[in-house]
Amino acid sequence: MIRHFTAKHGAAVNQGNIHVDRKRELEGALVNMVVKDSQPFSIVDDCGFKELVALLDPRYTLPSRGVLKEMVVKRYEEEKTKAKAVMQRVEAVSLTADMWTSINMDAYLAVTCHYVDDSAKLATVILGVLPFPEAHTAVNITAAMRSLMEEWGTEGKVTSIVTDAGVNMVAFVRSLNLRHALCFAHSLNVVVKKSLDATPGLQDLRKRARKVVTFFKTSTTAKEKLREVQEQMNRPVLKLIQEVDTRWNSTYLMLQCLFKERQSVGAALAMLKTDVRPLSSED
Repeated sequence: MIRHFTAKHGAAVNQGNIHVDRKRELEGALVNMVVKDSQPFSIVDDCGFKELVALLDPRYTLPSRGVLKEMVVKRYEEEKTKAKAVMQRVEAVSLTADMWTSINMDAYLAVTCHYVDDSAKLATVILGVLPFPEAHTAVNITAAMRSLMEEWGTEGKVTSIVTDAGVNMVAFVRSLNLRHALCFAHSLNVVVKKSLDATPGLQDLRKRARKVVTFFKTSTTAKEKLREVQEQMNRPVLKLIQEVDTRWNSTYLMLQCLFKERQSVGAALAMLKTDVRPLSSED
């Protein structure tokens, strides 16, 4: 009732002898924590968190998770309005756009805007991370980008768009008739990947290395055995690194780690019943 009265009527009501200004300060800090640390709204129901807040300021009553959600949405709308106001004053911007898939296999289109602010410093604002259940065609991406650019008032201000070299991404930028810059990180990854694939003998080495790493990452018994061996050898307990297709340096890191841990990996494999063989000294 106190929360409702304060929100609707704006009176300087004390909540358990806590002044409204102090309550507003604490709620602002709570919203900041949830946003910055990606905390769930249910944190306000956690016993430990309640005890901590009560110890820090026993006069403050935590909001429910529903009210907290409303507070976060309100802050989002406020910050978005401020960002849009800034964008109206900016004369030129560049955009980066990327399609990505979450761990739950949900597709998103992320668009970031870059510009020089009034202090002559490079600034960035996220225009949107849009759910993208549609087919990832150039036509659909173009429609989403046009809508986003219209919402943020960036039409006529975009000097260039940075994307990967995907056929759909190249086509949508061409349809917008804007200058296209390929992402250097993506381009570098493609060059290195092709070079690795073209190097004689390296494909087999990588295949066998991935098999060793996968064995230790998917078997709890193997993982524990490796840890025991590392401790017995007075070596740091390190996890093996797996090669990732989209990260060009992961191949180097995988092979480097296996080389450093070759003795502990070889000893652990010798103690386990497996057909996985360690890389030899010749490798």
